[in-house]
Order: sequence, then C-alpha cells, then structure tokens
Amino acid sequence: MRKTIEKKSDLVKILALIAFILVFVWLVFFEKDNSIDLGVDNKIDVTPTQIESIKDIGEWEFLSISNEELVDTVRKGLISDDHLVRIYYGTLRLGINMHDVRPRWLTVSGDTVTAILPKVGLLDKDFIDEARTKSFYESGKWKAKDREAMYKKAYRQMLKRCLTPANLKTAQENAEAQFRKMMLSMGYKYVQITFEQ
Repeated sequence: MRKTIEKKSDLVKILALIAFILVFVWLVFFEKDNSIDLGVDNKIDVTPTQIESIKDIGEWEFLSISNEELVDTVRKGLISDDHLVRIYYGTLRLGINMHDVRPRWLTVSGDTVTAILPKVGLLDKDFIDEARTKSFYESGKWKAKDREAMYKKAYRQMLKRCLTPANLKTAQENAEAQFRKMMLSMGYKYVQITFEQ
C-alpha cells in the first residue's frame, strides 16, 4: 500500500513537473507580446472642429489699398460748357474667403499639412465710400444718371489702379505667411500651401 501511495505521489510530481514545463514553454514561445510599451504618437490629426473653425474665419484680408480718384466730365453747350469734377474715395481689400474652400482642402500626412486655399481676390465689391465723395467743381445742371456714370468710371479706374498683378501677388504672399504661421502654431512641422487658379 505504501508503494502504491509512493507511486501515486511520484506520478503527481511528474505530472506537476510536466504541467510546469508546458506552462513555461507556452509563456516563452507563444506569449511574446505580453509586454507594456510606452511611446509617443507624433501623428497630428486635423479634427472636423478645427477645419470648421478655420473656415469660420470667413473673409480673411491680407492687403488693404486706400485710393482716391478724380473724375471729370464736360458737357458741351451752345453758350457755355458745363463741368463736373468729383473726387471719389475707396478702400479695396484683397484676401480670401474661407467659405469658398473646396472639399478636402486641408489634408494631413504625418507631420505635414497640405492646404489648397481659394484664389486671392477682391473681398468687397462696394469699396467706394460714397459719403466721402465730393464735388470738386460743378457748373451747370447735372442729373442722377450723369453722377452714376461718373461713379462707374471712378469704380473702373480704382479697379485698374489697385487690382494689379503686383498687389495680388503681395496679398497672396501675406496669405501664405499668415496661414503657414497658424498651421505651425497648431503643431505641424511642414506646411504646403497652394492657391486655386
């Protein structure tokens, strides 16, 4: 009887040893990824909220040009000529309207953000300050349609004088610099900016 108990005890020890070896082999060979790694995720994602907050800027001015135009007109008469000379003042604001961005205008790849911005242009088409318009010289009687024609002439002259390629280029360079600065402050390392044509 004692031999039977010793055999059972030896058998239990052998089974326990085999079980221990199997568990050890299992842990060593099959559970290699049972470790904790601490790391930093340097990936920056643009959230929909951030994109909307950038779009909510709306009209973003990058160059303001104050201008004045002297416009005159002469109407020939039988006895004498009528003259009307007026001075028009206006401020043309060049920039981009962020509401005009297209879908997927802002994309991120790693630490680089790529933006396609709307074309730089005139933000407000009503740039002549009519309250400051002055009649510099006036002789004779002039109708509202004559004054309207002079207003349109002043408008065209201001556009021609202020919407030059050089001014548009300056506004675009300012836009690029300010947008780049904003993106860098948000944590992006590289910023690529293009403008729609």
